[in-house]
Amino acid sequence: MTGIFDYGMGNVRSVQKAMEYLGERAVISGDLALLDRCDRLILPGVGSFGEGMEELKKRGLDGYIRMRTAGGTPVLGICLGMQFLLEKSYEDGENEGLGFCKGDVVRFTQGKVPQIGWNNVFSLRSPLFRGIPENTYFYFVHSYHARTSAEFSVATCNYYEDYAAAVWNGGSVYGTQFHPEKSGDAGLALLRNFQQL
Repeated sequence: MTGIFDYGMGNVRSVQKAMEYLGERAVISGDLALLDRCDRLILPGVGSFGEGMEELKKRGLDGYIRMRTAGGTPVLGICLGMQFLLEKSYEDGENEGLGFCKGDVVRFTQGKVPQIGWNNVFSLRSPLFRGIPENTYFYFVHSYHARTSAEFSVATCNYYEDYAAAVWNGGSVYGTQFHPEKSGDAGLALLRNFQQL
């Protein structure tokens, strides 16, 4: 069973529907007792970094995520949820993240912001991308992006500059800047790979 964190900010229903399409039972909850019964966890997110981290902390989910990942539970952050995995963000001032991956989150300085639409990703290298070809297109909606090293960046996208489209800490923590639940067959393939971790 997959648990989808409900902390008041996220595209939770569309993520749930995508997992159910793959035959997975998926629950949307902030109830830690229920989430304890889940084999894997998804941290979605839509909105601002500062407000989102405040909500996670208020509900005790930041510590809970650290506890579950320490035990090896796979966690997937999506969009803002991926950005939470970095050390800090400069959205809404300077805000501390969960720190699973070194680096920070900054605003695009060129082009139309937010970036909205389909863009290709390349330099794919994590279990999430098993069977997914280089330069596959995924759906993005974001104004800020992650700056991290090659150690943690496991997919790259270009929007006037290269940036990390996906991250992995080398353990059980994964993140995608794009929305797999809105990315058609490629997104479902990625979620299926997550389901099989």
